[in-house]
Amino acid sequence: MKSKLIFLTILFPLFLTSCDAVDDLLSFTISNETSIQIKSTSPINLPTEVFTPDVTTNSSAEFKNNKTETRLVKDVKLKSLNLSITNPSGETFKFLKSIHLYISTTDSDEIELAYLDDIKSTTNMIELISSNAKLDRYIKADKYKIRTQVTLKETVTKDVTVKADMKFRVTADPF
Repeated sequence: MKSKLIFLTILFPLFLTSCDAVDDLLSFTISNETSIQIKSTSPINLPTEVFTPDVTTNSSAEFKNNKTETRLVKDVKLKSLNLSITNPSGETFKFLKSIHLYISTTDSDEIELAYLDDIKSTTNMIELISSNAKLDRYIKADKYKIRTQVTLKETVTKDVTVKADMKFRVTADPF
């Protein structure tokens, strides 16, 4: 009995490690980006919707490049979402109190993608916190929509253009 317990104690961590190794072999990253324009007319301390154009995924080509197919994709999660100010030059995120990004398609309900509250950044780049939502149906679609909600803590004197750089971790089944 004692030898069985020792054997199982050794075997269990190997099993967990091998599952992670297989997932790593079957996982890859897809990158997408979009621009968000925060208008100088946005009110302070009130959540405001910001127009964001639809994002074309090109996911079927990405899946093919990674030797898989749409039907084999089993799990998609947001790996990172970084925002950087591209215009005006020298602007920082000190004006921003909070930001929430939501994702939707014509066939799927809207869910929160990422967010950051109580922003204290004095740089022109921030990383948002992922909602850890399952994003398979959004990334498999031909395009998706990002809805952005911002709350300003300072007046913005010029329109601010922000680039959203999104990286998704995709895991596919082998068959």
